[in-house]
Amino acid sequence: MNKILIITHTADNFSIEKVTEYIEKNNCEVIRFDVDVYPLQNKLSTIFQDGEWVSFLETPEAKHRLDDISAIWYRRAYNIGKGLREEMDSKFYGAAMGEIRNTLFGFFESVDTYSLGKPSVYRRLDSKEEQLKIADKLGLTIPATCLTNNPDEARKFILKHQNVVAKMQTGFAIYEDGVENVVFTNVVNEDKLEELDSLLYCPMQFQQMIQKKKELRITIVGRDVYAFEIDSQQSEDAKVDWRKDGINLIDKWTRTELPGDVEAKLLELLDIYNVDYGAIDMIVSPEDEYYFIEINAAGEFFWLDNLTEGNLISKSIADVLCDKAPRRNNEVMA
Repeated sequence: MNKILIITHTADNFSIEKVTEYIEKNNCEVIRFDVDVYPLQNKLSTIFQDGEWVSFLETPEAKHRLDDISAIWYRRAYNIGKGLREEMDSKFYGAAMGEIRNTLFGFFESVDTYSLGKPSVYRRLDSKEEQLKIADKLGLTIPATCLTNNPDEARKFILKHQNVVAKMQTGFAIYEDGVENVVFTNVVNEDKLEELDSLLYCPMQFQQMIQKKKELRITIVGRDVYAFEIDSQQSEDAKVDWRKDGINLIDKWTRTELPGDVEAKLLELLDIYNVDYGAIDMIVSPEDEYYFIEINAAGEFFWLDNLTEGNLISKSIADVLCDKAPRRNNEVMA
């Protein structure tokens, strides 16, 4: 029986269970590696001797051999080393965490089998600049964009385009008094120009604000394309960034079809990155022009999956992992 390794954490959502169900229906076995209980509960070993490499994952429930797995789903790597700080001398904590991360990510990168996502892929797709440049070369329409830590360049861009939004390039939150405050996309008006001096300390991305007829979230798994749309302008809080009112809009997304040329270019984008999963954000203007905003290497899909009959996105992920659907070859020695 083929074995599929899922890399996640104990607080992940139910999408893991749905994908696992479909993997098991494909007569494959699931091994779950929760990285937040590594190294205190999970033990990972890789050994080379007598001309052979072997790897083992020991959990509180079982010992699994990993060098013969048939695929990996690198889903999440949150809270690695949870609880470790309280267990060891603080002067060793930083060094230990460095070794822990290096060991984990070294293993995930080096396993010579198919992988749906890798740490290196996530790092590459963190570059919004590369994404936009590739999308532009593919012929996708992108907004006018300025990435800078130069306040003067930002001011010139804002004055030229008038309607501009500012956003961070990474998933970003500020913690104050133990409360997480997510940094959303925000409009930057001319009356905010004097506040841009703080760019010297932290660069930001500025984009021409596109008027929205609708917003799209497109989840691509292998060659399967799941496009959904939302009229975010129905909510005052969601007009600039739909995530601000995401809970209230969660069941208002509807399945839609993409123009053939747009879908083909998005599939080509995944070909260039050689990945089989991408969550893509786009805006459709009142003139029906499709603007590419970004692609997320591990963007959430569970709320859209629930809007399909039988959780089809989860099924596509399982089929790709079990080699039941077309996939891009990314084995280490392929």
